[in-house]
Amino acid sequence: MAKIDKSKYTKEEFKKIKEQRRLEKESKQNGVTFINSTSPPRHISNKNIGFVLGNGTSRASIDLNNLKDIGKIYACNAVYRTFNPDYLVAVDVKMVLEINKAGYQHNNIVWTNPNKSYQRIKNLNYFNPSKGWSSGPTALWLAAEHSYDIIYILGFDYKGLNDGKLLNNIYADTANYKKSTDSATFFGNWMRQTKAVIKEHSEIQFVRVIQPDNYDPEELNTFDNYNTILVEDFKKIFNLS
Repeated sequence: MAKIDKSKYTKEEFKKIKEQRRLEKESKQNGVTFINSTSPPRHISNKNIGFVLGNGTSRASIDLNNLKDIGKIYACNAVYRTFNPDYLVAVDVKMVLEINKAGYQHNNIVWTNPNKSYQRIKNLNYFNPSKGWSSGPTALWLAAEHSYDIIYILGFDYKGLNDGKLLNNIYADTANYKKSTDSATFFGNWMRQTKAVIKEHSEIQFVRVIQPDNYDPEELNTFDNYNTILVEDFKKIFNLS
């Protein structure tokens, strides 16, 4: 594609053109075809797909059960309370102890880092060596290690709600989570760890599913194997209700 002359467009026009080019790039790399230049992509089911779920509020409207027949699902922490992913990742001590109290790991796959607090707990899978990362990026790394063609990243919102000020988590105000009125958690480490996974696994196409008002960092957009898609377009690709 020819380079875009930014001087010929307003900031908003340039942003729309750039987004359209990303979608066109996805169509060539990921088995997606376009109906026309303004329509969302239509998925062609010829790729090995994985889904990685963070717990940002951007994924709240997506019924996770509808993803089970499409690809393997990697999720984090309290998602197990209402949904059974193929792989659950939890690295916070309190959350691992909660999962053990529920006995979830005896019938489902749970991954965590080694820790003295739960070294006697049975049926946990341990990263060796310990990743030392947050749960979301760790789940992303685990999925990438399983060599998918495309990994869709949901609920990785990074910034907090209310212009970045308040906690952004589906499970706010529940056990082992902060309150919805608490300050947002700093996302710098999550970003750094996400970048490391994308850079290390250049053979995989990573697609982050976002809401229109989600933070879209330029430092991720520099990777050729990364792009974004809106939640509503994601639903149309997979015919989700």
